[in-house]
Amino acid sequence: MPEVKIEPSWKNVLADEFHQDYFTDVTTFVRAQYTTKKVYPPPKAIFRAFELCPFDEVRVVIIGQDPYHGQGEAHGLSFSVPEGVKIPPSLRNIFKELAADIPEFEIPSSGNLTKWAEQGVLLLNAILTVNKDHAASHQQAGWESFTDELIHSVSEKKENIVFILWGSFAQTKKKFIDTTKHLVLESVHPSPLSAHRGFFGCKHFSKTNVYLREKNLQEIDWKLTKNLFD
Repeated sequence: MPEVKIEPSWKNVLADEFHQDYFTDVTTFVRAQYTTKKVYPPPKAIFRAFELCPFDEVRVVIIGQDPYHGQGEAHGLSFSVPEGVKIPPSLRNIFKELAADIPEFEIPSSGNLTKWAEQGVLLLNAILTVNKDHAASHQQAGWESFTDELIHSVSEKKENIVFILWGSFAQTKKKFIDTTKHLVLESVHPSPLSAHRGFFGCKHFSKTNVYLREKNLQEIDWKLTKNLFD
C-alpha cells in the first residue's frame, strides 16, 4: 500500500495510534493485500472521509461496517458511491427515508455523498479496506482498533456531535460514545432485509438538524440535487 497522508487535524488527534503495534500490523496486512489481490477503495481513497471532513469540522458521524466490495463502488466514504455508479440498495433506502423526512429532499440520480462530508458529516467505515467481492474480508486485521479509538477521540474531545448508528454492528460502537454530551440515533440497518423494521420512519435526518439547531450549530443541508436558485 503506498503511503497515504491523513489530513493534518486527524493526524494530530490520532498521532499515538500510528505508533501502536496493531497499526503496524494492519499496515503490513493491507500492503500485502493490495500487492496480491484486488482491494477497494483505491489506496489514495482509504482516508478520504478524513480529508473531506477535518476533525474540527465534524458535526455528525455516520458509521458503516466496511467498504462496498463491487467494482468501482467504494471511494472512501461510508454508504457513498462515485458519480456514475449504480446506487446500492441500502443507499436507495436512505434516500427514500430522506425524501419522507426532509420535505425539500429530492432523490438524486447519483449516490455520491461528498456534499455531506464537506459539511461536517464524517462518513466512517469501521473497516477501511476490503477485497473485491468478499465482504468483511479485512475484518479483525486491525482497522477496528483504529476506528474505535477515532470514535472515542471524537466523543472525548468534542461536544454536541450526532452519532448515527444503523444496524447491530454500528450500535456496538455506542460504548465508545459519551451519551451525556452527544446525541446518539439508532435504528435497524437500511438494508432491504431490515429497513421496514424501523429504519423507514426513523426521521434521523430531521432529528439531527433539530439537535444541531438547539445547540446553535449549523444544520446539515441533506439535499444532493441542485435547483435553479442554487
